[in-house]
Amino acid sequence: MPFALPLPHRILSKALAAAALALPLLMPAGVQAREFVSIKGNAVNVREKPSTRSATLWELGRGYPLQVQQRKGRWLQVRDFEEPLGWVYAPLTSKTPHRVVTARVANLRAGPGQQHKTVGKLQQHEVVRSLGQSGSWARVQREDGQKGWVARRLTWGW
Repeated sequence: MPFALPLPHRILSKALAAAALALPLLMPAGVQAREFVSIKGNAVNVREKPSTRSATLWELGRGYPLQVQQRKGRWLQVRDFEEPLGWVYAPLTSKTPHRVVTARVANLRAGPGQQHKTVGKLQQHEVVRSLGQSGSWARVQREDGQKGWVARRLTWGW
């Protein structure tokens, strides 16, 4: 015989599940989870307006993480850790998580914590692939394949 909660608990469970589903709809837009993308190609132009005829403001390399501010057709208005940047063509982005180093230098460690051995140094603006996280630490991989852990507060992205 399958286990069943008594009727009042089942009603409460259903009410809690419904509230959990509705919560994002009740929260202000700024409080909801933010959407991130990363650059898919080797070099992608960030444009002033959502059009290929618009001026190029920036050129970003593979993996650079961006936060989506709004969508207009197949274009994304994006920002990075410093400021709003402009518009990128959505098909040139991916959902592969990356982080960019925001500190001048960040230690790449063998494990998630300062007690672990330093296995490398990450330079400011270096882009690394996100592999996971543990507390306030992110497991990352460099372009050359080297893996390690970095304090999340020294990076930006997802």
